[in-house]
Amino acid sequence: MLTVDFDRLRVGRGTRFIDVGAGAGRHSFEALRRGADVTAFDMDEVELKGVDDMFGAMQLEGEVPPGGSGRVEVGTILDMPYEDGAFDVVLASEILEHVPEDVTAIRELTRILAPGGMLAVTVPRWLPEKICWALSDEYHANEGGHIRIYTADELRDKLELTGLTFLHQHHAHALHAPYWWIKCAVGVERDQHPLVRAYHQLLVWDMMKAPAATRLAEKALDPLIGKSVALYFTKPW
Repeated sequence: MLTVDFDRLRVGRGTRFIDVGAGAGRHSFEALRRGADVTAFDMDEVELKGVDDMFGAMQLEGEVPPGGSGRVEVGTILDMPYEDGAFDVVLASEILEHVPEDVTAIRELTRILAPGGMLAVTVPRWLPEKICWALSDEYHANEGGHIRIYTADELRDKLELTGLTFLHQHHAHALHAPYWWIKCAVGVERDQHPLVRAYHQLLVWDMMKAPAATRLAEKALDPLIGKSVALYFTKPW
């Protein structure tokens, strides 16, 4: 389940790609399948162990084009151990809403991006997130949870202040918004609630089968209730 458009990011063989806040690695794996030189960066050492194991499995299964490589790095977005301009593509997906010092984090993302490179940032979209917050304090008021709700314009302004040039934005994952509204309404931890279980099964079926009907439905609904907003920037020479 990808939130960003890898074709728009021009990720291919030899692309120096970093997935900041990689989590379980879904975007890192896609970059590696395209033959990129991938760094999965996150604070969670346990999650990254699973990502590293999958990198190895992908190599063994022949899923990595020649020249592609994957590595993991534990660290904080506020002080990343890379030289200026170290990466051709920088991705920060669903991470900035967790970071109190988001301006510092944005400066770091810009710093490690090479001139002419591409940066993609995704965060929860304002309206679906507002509904979640209204329905449940448990959804966001916990350690490491969401501490702010961005508007797309606010996030764009913060990124452009670092000298980046805005290119494009879109929304994603409309079918996931109602799932989180249901969870917030019945209790975020109540995964066995009948409504939660039924909708989760629908999402799993959709991800596994990728039927044309739901693809068309999500494409139509994304501009209205897409759960995430993705913004794309480049760094001028």
